[in-house]
Amino acid sequence: MISELRRDPTSGSWVAIASARSRRPSDFRIIHGEQKKGTCPFCYGNEHMTPPEILAIGRETDAPNAEGWQVRIVPNKFPAFSLDYGDSVDVDRDIEGQDGLYVSIPAVGIHEVLVETPEHDSTFGEHSERRIEDILTAMIIRFRALKQDKRIKYLQAFKNWGHAGGASLSHTHCQLIAVPIVPKIIQTELDYARQHTDRTGRCLYCGIVESEIEKGERVLNESQHFLAFCPYASKFPYETWIVPKRHNSAFEDISKDETADLARMLRLVVRTFELAFDDVPYNIVWHTCPWNGDFSTYYHWHLELLPRLATIAGFELGTGYYINPTAPEVAAAALRESMPKD
Repeated sequence: MISELRRDPTSGSWVAIASARSRRPSDFRIIHGEQKKGTCPFCYGNEHMTPPEILAIGRETDAPNAEGWQVRIVPNKFPAFSLDYGDSVDVDRDIEGQDGLYVSIPAVGIHEVLVETPEHDSTFGEHSERRIEDILTAMIIRFRALKQDKRIKYLQAFKNWGHAGGASLSHTHCQLIAVPIVPKIIQTELDYARQHTDRTGRCLYCGIVESEIEKGERVLNESQHFLAFCPYASKFPYETWIVPKRHNSAFEDISKDETADLARMLRLVVRTFELAFDDVPYNIVWHTCPWNGDFSTYYHWHLELLPRLATIAGFELGTGYYINPTAPEVAAAALRESMPKD
């Protein structure tokens, strides 16, 4: 089998699909990190171990920072970004005011932890659809609230699972980090999406969804509102995207029906990975539009599930190319075989 280079239509980056190395789920050897011992700050009864909560869903009483919650958001105890720099910070002005070789600004932003469940040993794929819907609802509430702060330009929602996925605590959780500068990856996607719309008059992501549905070979599952598929130029083996069918640039503008449907789809996809692999480490990243500007005509929010099955090494770091040992067509077929039937 001959390897080929594929270009990602959403970023312009190139990926080497090394078909000669093609590997099924059982071929990957997953190395598990040692779990930290000790009292977990995310379990019931330990609410005092976290900073005071920002939001809680499911508690029947009005008492904050107590048991009874189902989903809970708290500030990160050791935040990478903070609003403690005050209201006077103007990122654009502060950057433009520096003409030297090295430029720096205060790390203005917000860093929060979304605790998905009080159950310490649960996994994302073991959550009920209702639990995942609550998780998504909590995220949406924070997206809508934080976008009011003009110091913040982008909110990155993400989930790390497993040692190789960057999870420092075993209790399943997501994170929200709001930043004052639009990330380079998102800016690249915005640029490519805009160029495609300028050239064709159509949304790039809507075209990808239509193409994947028509071909079918990379599709994992299709629901009323979403499509799950392994992208054409997957950087990681078994990489999977979940993309809304309705054109929408902002995650926080999702409807209630779409939220419930996304909960079903997200649970199905993650559970499929849990069944196909031995506790695979992974990351889930939300890609959505920034808060300043009108991106509604050409951008399309989506989720990327990135299994950490291959090591990023010298070639990737030196070139920006990724080598994927499993073609997305092979990955999608293998995942469909592992998909739960219920």
